[in-house]
Amino acid sequence: MGAVVMHNVVSVDGFIADENDDPGPLHEWYFSGDTPIGVGDGEGFDHSGAGSRFKVPSASSEYVRSTWDSLGTIVMGRRLFDLVNGWEGHPPAGDHVVVVSHRPKPEGWHPEASYHFVDGVAAGIAKAQELAGERTVAVNAGEVGGQILAAGLVDEVAMDVVPVVFGSGKRYFGSIDRQHLLEDPDVVIRSDRVLHLRFKVRR
Repeated sequence: MGAVVMHNVVSVDGFIADENDDPGPLHEWYFSGDTPIGVGDGEGFDHSGAGSRFKVPSASSEYVRSTWDSLGTIVMGRRLFDLVNGWEGHPPAGDHVVVVSHRPKPEGWHPEASYHFVDGVAAGIAKAQELAGERTVAVNAGEVGGQILAAGLVDEVAMDVVPVVFGSGKRYFGSIDRQHLLEDPDVVIRSDRVLHLRFKVRR
């Protein structure tokens, strides 16, 4: 099985969006750089669901490209799915998406897309790993991501830290309520308007 990596862009004070689910400037570095990064035919999707070509800083390009190339499955919560309408059936990376939700897939929604609705985080990760095979499972941060970490199902934590302070909003680790130790960062990449960090979860 491939690694399960909790991954998101985050403010320096640990938020992935404000109280209204607006990420503000967190994703600007994806589109303001000098190096195009494509998915498949070169077209990607931003987090609003609108089609857009990614263009990242050169210092980020190899890390972003290799990360996206390694992905087999994305795991997300129902709230994010609803906010972006599942990226209209075209995830920004990977071939499959698992949505952790008590509600089923909306009737008639993009039947051609490999999106799987699973009730519960353990079942969600099991399905994601089955679909990903040896490739990486990426878990979106937030409430569902925090639940997956708390369940001991996350191997690594990856953070793209943007130099902005939110003060309040939606937390990277959701409402997780106990300490979890991480190893020293094994990836530290300083880029333009973003710092890429990656930590293994201590077992």
